[in-house]
Amino acid sequence: MLSLKRLLDRSPTAQAIVVFLLGLGITALIRRDEHPAVWVFQSALYTGVAVAVLALQRRRTARAVGTDAAGLADLNQKIRHHEVPRDPEEQTAMRQLVAEQLGQTERAGKWLPYWLGAMGLAAVGMLVLGAASGSMTFPLLFALGTLALCSWILWIRRRSLDRLHRIHQTLHQE
Repeated sequence: MLSLKRLLDRSPTAQAIVVFLLGLGITALIRRDEHPAVWVFQSALYTGVAVAVLALQRRRTARAVGTDAAGLADLNQKIRHHEVPRDPEEQTAMRQLVAEQLGQTERAGKWLPYWLGAMGLAAVGMLVLGAASGSMTFPLLFALGTLALCSWILWIRRRSLDRLHRIHQTLHQE
């Protein structure tokens, strides 16, 4: 499991394969009546867009930090494991990465209530439609799934912010 995690962390190709397979499965579930070639084409399109966005984000972050993609993956792993590097250059790069990630997370937090509200509104709308049609199974599952997803998003955000603040304090104490 650890090697798979490391592979997915470092390899854009492995990430693209996972995105392609997920896109293929979801497209096949949603568009059962379409030809499988359409599923493959749409999944390839989704994968291309996702890989392009991730590559641009990774390049921008690596440029801002002053390292390459492998160095960025190493720094992110050290942040996840609460490790502060001994090398002063690596500490400077980590300090910049932590500041970049904190800024991104806090900027994204401004829109979080709106996104969560929209998701809640969609769940309530599904419940109303389910009550009107008489079938509550899917709307209840959707509402529970939405609640679980929103809770998970808030938990991950809180955990990430705590980790980044802790590393930020540790880096500025040294």
